[in-house]
Amino acid sequence: MDHIEPTIRVASVASERLSPTSYVVLGMVGLRGPSTSYDLKRAISRSIGYFWVFPHAGLYSEPQRLVTMGLLAASREQNGRRRRTYSITEDGLRELRAWLAAPTNEHFQLRDVAELKLFFNELGEPGNVQRLAREQIAQHEERIQIYQSMQQRYSTVEGVAPRLVTLRLGLEMEYAALRFWTKLAQEEAPAAADDEDATA
Repeated sequence: MDHIEPTIRVASVASERLSPTSYVVLGMVGLRGPSTSYDLKRAISRSIGYFWVFPHAGLYSEPQRLVTMGLLAASREQNGRRRRTYSITEDGLRELRAWLAAPTNEHFQLRDVAELKLFFNELGEPGNVQRLAREQIAQHEERIQIYQSMQQRYSTVEGVAPRLVTLRLGLEMEYAALRFWTKLAQEEAPAAADDEDATA
């Protein structure tokens, strides 16, 4: 069995700003308990990664930065792969709880390439919108199936069920997007048929 060599924590650096990635790391370590960067990457890809996209490289650099701020503590294996395991500190937990309690004034942000293409659609070819709508319908139907499967799998798992409230929000958003693209596809269908008749 590998021995764990504790890493000395550095005093909190109040002047450094915490980013959303900082809180993702703090939150995941807080939920999971002691975790390596690889543990965080796997856990996030199966949960937060469905709605919050960020470079995974941050999961290797950000924990160490949080250690220097005193928000995480780290220990390293003396043997084997010498992996570093991170645990949340009391200061880290206080910082996380303060962030959770703080007002959320930022408006919902959506970076959707399909919506961007829809905005510029008048510059494109006839039939592009209906094709785009069909593609989006398929994607949203697939994501709904994934979310429903997750809901069934984890709804009775102790300790995980409370986190499924986020999944409920994700499903509602997917259903709303599916309704929009389905209606748009129906509206565009007559126009596409007219274009085909005109070129026949």
